[in-house]
Amino acid sequence: MTRVVVTGMGTLNPIGNSVAESWENVVNGVSGVGPITLFDASDLLVRIAAEVKNFDPVQHMEAREARRQDRFEQLAAAASQEAVKQSGLEIQPANAARVAVIISSATGGLSTLEHGITEMNAEGPRRVSPFLIPMYMSNGAAGLVAIHFGAKGPAFSIASACASGADGIGQAWGLIRAGVVDSALAGASDSTISKIGVSGFDRLGAMSRRNDDYSMTPAPFDKDRDGLVMGEGAATLILESLEHAKARGAEILAEMVGYSSTSDAFHITAPAEDGAGGSAAIAGALQMAGINAEQVDYINAHGTATGLNDVSETRAIKAALGEAAYDIPISSTKSMTGHMMGATGALEAIFCVQAIRDGVVPPTIHLQTPDPECDLDYIPNEARRRPVRVALSNAFGFGGHNAVLAFRAFSG
Repeated sequence: MTRVVVTGMGTLNPIGNSVAESWENVVNGVSGVGPITLFDASDLLVRIAAEVKNFDPVQHMEAREARRQDRFEQLAAAASQEAVKQSGLEIQPANAARVAVIISSATGGLSTLEHGITEMNAEGPRRVSPFLIPMYMSNGAAGLVAIHFGAKGPAFSIASACASGADGIGQAWGLIRAGVVDSALAGASDSTISKIGVSGFDRLGAMSRRNDDYSMTPAPFDKDRDGLVMGEGAATLILESLEHAKARGAEILAEMVGYSSTSDAFHITAPAEDGAGGSAAIAGALQMAGINAEQVDYINAHGTATGLNDVSETRAIKAALGEAAYDIPISSTKSMTGHMMGATGALEAIFCVQAIRDGVVPPTIHLQTPDPECDLDYIPNEARRRPVRVALSNAFGFGGHNAVLAFRAFSG
């Protein structure tokens, strides 16, 4: 079967506007959480989020195009440009049909939709922008990135809630393994920090309300955790067949060796309490990769800092890995980036690749008093240097979606 490698990565997220900046900050435990500035949140119970900072879309596209794109599309464009530049992949008419673009999104242009409804209610339907639909549709980022680079292979978006990014990368991996394409831009983008987005998640009881002192939130796996903090951002990986990457002399960053996707079939917002679906996805990714539990060196957890997720995920890891689970360093980088919805799984895949390359695993910050039911090694507060040959990335989403990616250090 065709081997698939990673040759480029790009991201904009709450702790960095490039892979290098993001990795430095995540290793150093820098939080991206702060007061909401993207809209007036003064009348909400939640007034904090993890926003992308100092982002100017005009640095990545013409001003006219920027006005016609939702923020999630703009972020996807910028992340994809960084990834393609690092990879050195040239997309030309001769190979365009062999390049896929799978840029997923959990929600699409939520802010655009909210604004359009507000305008329509205030001033009538003729005030709705003619660009509302292409700015709102969840496949908009994939379509625009394909147009920008001239990629004419399969182009689509996966919508599996917070597993969207991981599922998109997994599907791209499958297309390359099957020989449908030689390379793919794969990742996700979400920007849901809007009045309706924050209000909706808060009504579910899922969000932290530590507005006046947000220095210790979110706190995954901590006994005193009080919910997630909403984030935003985009992340893109360039995946290629090993043969294609070698033929053009590309630098290989890591090898992607496994992917599994399952469904809890349990509840639309709550994970199965025993973690059975997540456990099956972890086991499936390991089986696909031909890796046993003792070979796993690091897991980037879904780790949302919600009461239900953290306990369920801990149980899932134990069920899948047995006694080896207690020896594997695990961290939730959402403690720094916030929860970027579908995009987080793509960013966390990048962090897994970086952990393999640099031999360091990022911490779970704000972890002061571990929940007794979350009794694994969650790397509290400080990064840890250690060789990482195999890394897993967990992404679990509303609807019962579970996706797990496996990466390995590349060797000939």
